[in-house]
Amino acid sequence: QVQVVESGGGLVQPGGSLRLSCVASGLTFRNYDMKWYRQAPGKERELVASISTAGDNTAYADSVKGRFTISRDNVKYTVYLRMDNLQPDDTAVYYCNALHRVVRSLEYWGQGTQVTVSS
Repeated sequence: QVQVVESGGGLVQPGGSLRLSCVASGLTFRNYDMKWYRQAPGKERELVASISTAGDNTAYADSVKGRFTISRDNVKYTVYLRMDNLQPDDTAVYYCNALHRVVRSLEYWGQGTQVTVSS
């Protein structure tokens, strides 16, 4: 059974940092593109960052470029999202997504982790 589990969320002051982690199990991790999405109250879910299977290609939403860094460890079956200079607009539930690089119907989501940026 596939499981995708996020952790690392919490309350942080503006300008602070957090690192989210997402551990996947029950799948061949190296075959999956990994993505972080977020959803703020009253807003649609948006793609924040993505990383290719080998970790050699990354992409970011314009709103987080230069502040967020996505990375992965294919030995630990883990993807990370380092978030620096956090702002109140970054407040959202952050979701991890695993999407098979070939069989695009194989897609899995985590349950989400709350990030709140407030003074």
